[in-house]
This record gives sequence, C-alpha cells and structure tokens, in this order.
Amino acid sequence: MTVPHPATDFRATANSDLTRYYFVRGVVAAAWVAAALTIGTSSPGAAAALLVGYPAWDALANWFDAKGSGGLRGNPSQALNVVVSVVAAVAVAGALQSGMNAVLAVFGVWASLAGLAQLVTGVRRWRTFGAQWAMILSGAQSTLVGGVFVKQAAGVAVPTIMDIAPYAGFGAFYFVVSALWLVVANRRRTA
Repeated sequence: MTVPHPATDFRATANSDLTRYYFVRGVVAAAWVAAALTIGTSSPGAAAALLVGYPAWDALANWFDAKGSGGLRGNPSQALNVVVSVVAAVAVAGALQSGMNAVLAVFGVWASLAGLAQLVTGVRRWRTFGAQWAMILSGAQSTLVGGVFVKQAAGVAVPTIMDIAPYAGFGAFYFVVSALWLVVANRRRTA
C-alpha cells in the first residue's frame, strides 16, 4: 500500500477547491449575463441591482477564495481585489444617481484594477497549480476593457447594461476554461 505524501494531498485538495471555485465563478457570471439580457433590459430596478451586485459578488468570491488559500494577508492581490470590488459596488450604487455614463466609468476603473489584481493572482498561482493562462489572459483583458469603458463613459452615447454584459460573458468563459484546464492539468499530473 502506498502512503500518500502530505504535500501531494494538500496540492490535490487545493487544486480541487480552485477548480470548484472557478466553475462557481463561471456559472454565476453566466447567470448574471442571462439576468442582464432578460430582466436587466426590461426593469431599471433589476438592472441597478445587477450592476451593484456584480462587483459585490466579485468581492465576496475573492474573499472566500483568499480565505481558503492562506487568508487575505497571504494573498495581497486578492485582498486588493476585495477592497476594490467593495468600493466599486458602493460607487456603482452612487453613480446610478448620476446616470449610466457614470456607472460605466466606475465599472471601467473597477475592471482595470480588479483585472490587474486577477492577473497578479494568476501569475502567483501558476507556480503552484499551473494552468493559469486563462486567468492571466482574463486579467489582462479586463484591465484593457476597463480603459475602453472609461473612454466610452466620456462619450455622448448613454450606455446600458448591455454594454457591460459582454464583459461578464467573457469572465464566465475564462473561469470555466480555467476550471476545465485545471482538471486536464491535474489528470496529466497524476497519470
């Protein structure tokens, strides 16, 4: 009988937790997009709740992820993401009083900062888990899209939740791809 190595057991458990976390993030983002495309386009109240809820959910998800992987002190990029996302949720709630251009500007700043934090987290996790290319790409893309949002917010066209939905859709895609890639990488590692 082979005795499992404690480091291997920890890594396998952590990998399984991270895979599950990525799947949950992907499913929630996809559900947010579906809600945005349906009730978010027909109900201003629902759209407002969705717009505030998206960065609030990101803060909560990053907090749970950091808590399960060494705490916020051990994961400074996620700690930053939690703070930035909480501030963004509050700022979106305030920006709703000024209009969607202000909301899009807040989303842009948040997307850039949260994307940068995600990119750093992905690079850091690559050493332990591998298979983080989709998270790194997602973080980089989020950082760039944030700049596009800020530029669009300064324009005369009034944005809607439909301008933000593709951003969340790409987030869902990247989280699911990351989860699947971790499954594949883990199977290769154990084979």
